[in-house]
Amino acid sequence: MALFHKVLRGTYILRKCSKPTSALHPLLGIRFADYSSSLQKPVASPGKASSQRKTEGGLQGHHQKEVALDITCPEEKPDVSFDKAIRDEAMDHFRRLKDEIVNHWKGPEGRPLQEALLEQAKVVWQFRGKEDLDKWRVTSDKTIGGRSEVFLKMGKNNQSALLYGTLSSEAPQDGESARSGYCAMISRIPRGAFERKLSYDWSQFNTLYLRVRGDGRPWMVNIKEDTDFLQRTNQMYSYFMFTRGGPYWQEVKIPFSKFFFSNRGRIRDVQHELLLDKISSIGFTLADKVDGPFFLEIDFIGVFTDPAHTEEFAYENSPELNPRLFK
Repeated sequence: MALFHKVLRGTYILRKCSKPTSALHPLLGIRFADYSSSLQKPVASPGKASSQRKTEGGLQGHHQKEVALDITCPEEKPDVSFDKAIRDEAMDHFRRLKDEIVNHWKGPEGRPLQEALLEQAKVVWQFRGKEDLDKWRVTSDKTIGGRSEVFLKMGKNNQSALLYGTLSSEAPQDGESARSGYCAMISRIPRGAFERKLSYDWSQFNTLYLRVRGDGRPWMVNIKEDTDFLQRTNQMYSYFMFTRGGPYWQEVKIPFSKFFFSNRGRIRDVQHELLLDKISSIGFTLADKVDGPFFLEIDFIGVFTDPAHTEEFAYENSPELNPRLFK
């Protein structure tokens, strides 16, 4: 009965279409026409009824070889409402905005203020699935014509992220770039409702904490502040991370006071402290001019408070270099 219902439904749709049935399929058009004519005629005699039963039996025997009869007329277009899609998108952003406001009144990240102030350590990024990898992006000197390659995937048992590839310091033959050879992994800037840029507040912590496993190469850890000024897009704070190599994990602790200020890869004479309440992203860059394969496996990236570290800023300034600090 279900198959007979599908035949009736297909015949009804075929009758609605303005084009001939044979145009739907060159091989099946005649058979569909026979089905339509046989189904449209009323059953007037036992001979006709028996022929109709034979037709149904033939359909049941060959239903696996033939095309399904749920044919949509070409003139019938799906009902797509752009107004409804825009309205749903706006409602979703307003819902997210409401949650952000409620969490802001509760405390940092929706937690009580007392609980947040007493927190001594916090995991910001960990890698346990593909959704964690989507928070990062990789780049290399291929953007300027270089030959370095970098990839990011989940590690063994989906318990870490594996950054690997091949570094090549061969300069591109474009007549403009004289140097090349870098690969990087950068976190994506978090977004709120209506695609607003958000930032991380690490002001109650003083140390960056990582658990990594590498191949002995030195990496540069880069932290960017949240800024909307175009002239500050290439400014960042950096410090070195040295991996030991071998099969063992290592815990890396870098005080925020050690990060030095740079612009377009050059260390500036005037140094500024890192604003820990306006962190937008963090990244890892390899540019040690050693051609060949590399890898860096990361378990998690977090921050914590080290009570033994009391240094506020590791670099000196003078009135000539930074006069505003000595007014």
